[in-house]
Amino acid sequence: MKLNHLLAIEGMTKQEIETIIETSKPFKNLFTRSVKKVPVLRGKTVVNLFFEPSTRTRTSFELAAKRLEADVINFVAATSSLSKGETVVDTAQTIESMSSDIIVMRHSQPGAASLLSKNVKSKIINAGDGMHEHPTQALLDFFTIKEKKGKIEGLNVVILGDILHSRVARSNIYGLLTLGANVTLCAPPTLLPKFEGLNVNIEYDLKKALKDADVINVLRIQKERMESSYLPSLREYNSIFGLTDDKMKYAKKDLLIMHPGPMNRDTEIGHNVADSANSVINEQVTNGIAVRMAVLYLMSGTEMKLETIKS
Repeated sequence: MKLNHLLAIEGMTKQEIETIIETSKPFKNLFTRSVKKVPVLRGKTVVNLFFEPSTRTRTSFELAAKRLEADVINFVAATSSLSKGETVVDTAQTIESMSSDIIVMRHSQPGAASLLSKNVKSKIINAGDGMHEHPTQALLDFFTIKEKKGKIEGLNVVILGDILHSRVARSNIYGLLTLGANVTLCAPPTLLPKFEGLNVNIEYDLKKALKDADVINVLRIQKERMESSYLPSLREYNSIFGLTDDKMKYAKKDLLIMHPGPMNRDTEIGHNVADSANSVINEQVTNGIAVRMAVLYLMSGTEMKLETIKS
């Protein structure tokens, strides 16, 4: 499979998602070598075009590109011509004139990456567009679940927290349903949008949601996207919907605990729970590099075979 753009999980087939997951495996194995690089993108230029703050995603894409021996340019919106009135498309076209091959874009507006893909020749990866989607985060979540549970089809996956404002939730819901998982959304009614036509379960009692859960993906309360009050208080949210030690008593012993980060400890997730043996939060970060290497590889059009990378 060769990727043209990666804009969303919605619309991807099961085979496409599974191909990316399988392609990620040899790149994860690469981390055990003394030299963690392969020349897949040698001579190519990857631009990180981020209009919103990011630590994990931007750094992960930068490391992924550098381990594939690409030239990497990190774009800082605050010091660019955007502050002088230049449009996003004009900025991207200017960057492309410097021979960019792949542009990784994060923007606060839904559809921004799609717009860019129609106006530049470079291949576009959506690194998060507003409250729409975050496809590579979902892909690394799927990779982590498959790695730990051996499968995704038939698993009971709970998505807990601020689903209304979460692009991660949307990408996960579309992908998990495509891969055959049973998805339950657990959140206060004010933070739970309607997903018309999607076969998801809704549960307002976290203890009940945990009873049959194999995996739980805990989402951050995104206060920066809230224009009004969605919650009485963070303390009350933690007491009802926080994944805390007392709630874990209702969960399976082998419940897989995930979080896309950054975490608000002792708000949506307890300190002890985040650091427990069930937690794979730090492994998600590691897996993110492998998955993004796989995506860049599939976009590169390289003739290098996976067997070469494995060896």
